[in-house]
Amino acid sequence: MLLRVALLVAGTALSYPVGWLIGVPAAVPALNALPAFPSLYVSLSQGKTNRAIVEMLVWAAALAVCSTVASYLDPLTAGRLFINAASYRREMFFWVLTGSGAESDPARFVPMQAVHAAVFCGLSLVSASVVSMAMGAVLMNYMGAYVGSLAAVSRHPVLTAFAAWVPWALIRIASFVTLGVLLAGPLASRLLGFRYRLRDHFPLLMLALIGLLADVLLKAALAPPWHLLLRRLVGW
Repeated sequence: MLLRVALLVAGTALSYPVGWLIGVPAAVPALNALPAFPSLYVSLSQGKTNRAIVEMLVWAAALAVCSTVASYLDPLTAGRLFINAASYRREMFFWVLTGSGAESDPARFVPMQAVHAAVFCGLSLVSASVVSMAMGAVLMNYMGAYVGSLAAVSRHPVLTAFAAWVPWALIRIASFVTLGVLLAGPLASRLLGFRYRLRDHFPLLMLALIGLLADVLLKAALAPPWHLLLRRLVGW
């Protein structure tokens, strides 16, 4: 498993310079997702669903680190190559500076996150998570672009980067990863010829849904004061 995880991290890291060289925004999330498929489907086919979730969490962590570092080193290119990065960065910088925006407004962020979750789950079911993993890479990359760019203008870049990956977002990411793995199984099992029953993983499915609820509650409670912490760290 350690070798497979090492290859997964290395492949994910390599997908970024390759995406930089190609220079096509749509190619970046596709390249990001490619290294994850072998680990996902091999683990599911062997009945190792928990292992698949752990490996995909490692993949998501690699996306977070790579997108953040790439955006810290070259914010302009990240804003151009990461889909939705430039607009999300503007929105989040304004929130850090003023506390105003969707991040602190449940009436705005709850519907948006509900749509993201519904689309992600639907894509996971109908594509064995092939398309939803690319969607996840898009979301991770534009969040990483904001975090890396904020760190680049901060007086305390490392602390800012850690603080900007807010706890409720980490819970959301873990929930999406779990849902992506679990919902990949029904179609993947038919296509690849292995046994898989989604109902056998009901506790994990419920845990992921509880995580999405916890994300909303924590964000509603903590986002308004959190921007003050980030603003102090950045020095604005």
